[in-house]
This record gives sequence, structure tokens and C-alpha cells, in this order.
Amino acid sequence: MANSNTFQIIGGEYRGRKFNFPDANGLRPTPGKVRETLFNWIQFESVNKTYLDLFTGSGSLSFEALSRGAKQVVGIENNPNTYQHLEKNRKLLKSDKIEFLNQDALVFLSTKSNQFYDFVLLDPPFNKNIIPKALKSLSKGDFVASGGKIYIESEFEITDIFLKENFSEKIKINKQKLSGAVNYCLLEVL
Repeated sequence: MANSNTFQIIGGEYRGRKFNFPDANGLRPTPGKVRETLFNWIQFESVNKTYLDLFTGSGSLSFEALSRGAKQVVGIENNPNTYQHLEKNRKLLKSDKIEFLNQDALVFLSTKSNQFYDFVLLDPPFNKNIIPKALKSLSKGDFVASGGKIYIESEFEITDIFLKENFSEKIKINKQKLSGAVNYCLLEVL
């Protein structure tokens, strides 16, 4: 495994801990600088909350959320090899607060949720038009608690018009930034 396939937890209980992840098509872990910005944005509201990490990939967002005091993290990853790595990393932490499902995220979203999540992390492969489908399913399936947040990483800027077209509930853009070619934003369900 290439040494570059690692990420490091930035803050919280597991700060400094490194994790490996496999080579996989379209897999790009959220850069440390972007993760740090996201968790700075939510630092006063992230502890003891529930997270749904769709398109988990390397698990960098899931493990960062766990490290920073999440009550529960559910990660969805379709690629079997990537999922096996997530499970291996999860077992290293011996935490019952994080679980990964080897499933297609859009299939997972197609059934109505039996639980509201405080934070939904949406970082799908780029250039596959997944974000509109995921947002519509999140809205339709009651996955996000009122006042809950949705974090998106995308190859394009998220706009109010885009949200109106793809999310049926009231939602607003709280924060938005650009890092290289990655747009990332934090939305709030009203």
C-alpha cells in the first residue's frame, strides 16, 4: 500500500492518529485543512450528536466526527475493499459509537429513515451528478433533524437556486468556501 494513502485525525480524542485507506477509483479523502475548517464551523454543536456519512470513502470525516465527541456515526460505503479497510480501522478504535454499512448510499437513502441525524456528510465522487439525487432523497426520507446540518463537498458552488430545485424543505447556506478545485459548504435545515 502506498504510504500516501493515509490521513491523520486533526482534533479530539484520537488527535494525531493515522489511518490507512486503499486505492479506489474516485476516492479522495477530505484534506486536513478542509476537515479542520468544517469542524471549526461546527465545534460548539458537534458533541453528542448523530452523524450520517454518505459515500464514506477513506472515513476521514467519520473518524474525525467520532474523535470530536459524536454520539453515533453511521458511514455508508459501496466499494467492498474500501469498506473492509473502514472496518479494520473501526476495530482498531474499539468504539461502539461508529458503524459502517457496505451499501450504495442512494439505495440506503431510498427508504424512509427511522432516525433523524444531526449532521449529514455528503462527499460523493465528483462529476457523477450524485448530489442532486442525494439531496432529494435526504429531503424525502426524513433523514435530517430540523436545525440539522448537511455538509457538502462538490466540484461546483452550491447556490440557493440549486437547493430550491433539489431540497423540498427550507434550507439555507451557513458557510461556503473553496479549496483548490473543491467547493465545500455547510447547510442548515430550517
